[in-house]
Amino acid sequence: MNLRELESFNAFMTYGTVSKAAEAMNISQPMVSRMLANLEKSVGFALFIRKRNQLVATEEAVQFHYTVLRTLNGFRDLESSARAIANQQLGSIRIAAQPIYVDTYLLDVIAKFKAQHPNVSVSITDSGMEGVLEMVTRRDCDLGIGITLDLMDRDVAMTRLAQCRAVCLVPRDHRLAGFETIDIDLLRGEKFVELTIGSPLRTKVDYIFQIAGRLRHIAVEARTVRTISRLVERGVGIAISDPFAALLVDQDRVVARPLTPEIAWDVALFHANRELSNVQRSFLAFLQAEIPHLRAEGCVM
Repeated sequence: MNLRELESFNAFMTYGTVSKAAEAMNISQPMVSRMLANLEKSVGFALFIRKRNQLVATEEAVQFHYTVLRTLNGFRDLESSARAIANQQLGSIRIAAQPIYVDTYLLDVIAKFKAQHPNVSVSITDSGMEGVLEMVTRRDCDLGIGITLDLMDRDVAMTRLAQCRAVCLVPRDHRLAGFETIDIDLLRGEKFVELTIGSPLRTKVDYIFQIAGRLRHIAVEARTVRTISRLVERGVGIAISDPFAALLVDQDRVVARPLTPEIAWDVALFHANRELSNVQRSFLAFLQAEIPHLRAEGCVM
């Protein structure tokens, strides 16, 4: 049996005669009769009896029709799903990202993406950069977002989104707030609020200070930029931070100033080394479209 035979059977059961079924399907009566005969042969039991040159459905045909209806409805759902997927209106995206981007960049991106793709489900997990890359490698997420590292894994592909430069977060009434740019020589004697050892940004900051031969007093270590930002607001110390932190702080209490020497990195999209789906490519387009807004906020170069 095939789909067209099931459609002809459904038309016959709906309209009651071969002629009306043929008219509904816009085909000839002999073609409908032939498809009904083929279907009857396929199912192995009588679907019709003939009375006065007319086909009449058997009780078995009535029972079989319920199953056929479910099948046809299921096929229509498949067609609808296929069209939705082709139009990027159905599917799912699993995202893993560093907390700073979950708290800032991705909020507007996801809101705009969902407005145009309401039937695409989105799940998001925050993790450190090592965790993000591990999830991408294990296929536990579809897309990862974070800062670039020296990637050697052939199974991970990377798409650069933008470049960032570290900033120094200081309370607005701090002596350093009056400088347009803060050189590390000005940071002598300051108390620092830092990310925990092992985070990519902390590693970069440690390296710059080591090269310059500078020691720093670390008052508090924390896992996320959000926590560091809140501590700077409360006067616990200053912080060398991701520029996205400026979106998290109370700007009446904290200012962000460029740091010299420059500490720069790229924000990138990571994914398994294979072609992105249509939905994933659409999400990437929304990520890229948000970059000019972030540039206006001073978060990216």
